[in-house]
Amino acid sequence: MRKRSVKNGMRLILIAQIMIVAESFFHSQVTDFFSLSASAGSRIYQNGMFLAAAIGGYGVVVTVFGFILSPRKNDADVRLFPVIICISGMIFLFFYLLSDAMDSPARYEQRRVLPGETITI
Repeated sequence: MRKRSVKNGMRLILIAQIMIVAESFFHSQVTDFFSLSASAGSRIYQNGMFLAAAIGGYGVVVTVFGFILSPRKNDADVRLFPVIICISGMIFLFFYLLSDAMDSPARYEQRRVLPGETITI
C-alpha cells in the first residue's frame, strides 16, 4: 500500500466533502455574500456540486490505486489517522446539519391567520 497516494486521495475526498457541505447547507449565505441573482446562485450550486463530485471521484480512484500499488521506502512515516479523523468529522457534520435542517421550520413558512385578522390581497 502506498500510504502517500492513499493520503492524497483521502485529502481530495475531504475537499469534496467540504464543498458538498458548503453548497448544500450554506448556499444562501454564499449567494448573499457575493450578491448573486437567483439564476447565478443556481449555476454556482450546480457547478460546485459537479466539481465536488469530480474531485471526490478522482480522490476515490487515487485512493484505490494507492491501496493496490506496492509501497515505497518513504511511505513508512506517512500517517493516515489524522485524515481519517477529519473525514469522519465531516461525515458527522454533514449528518448533524442534515438532521438540524429537517427539525427547523422553513424560513419562508407563512404564519397562520389569527381570528379577527384580515388578509390583504
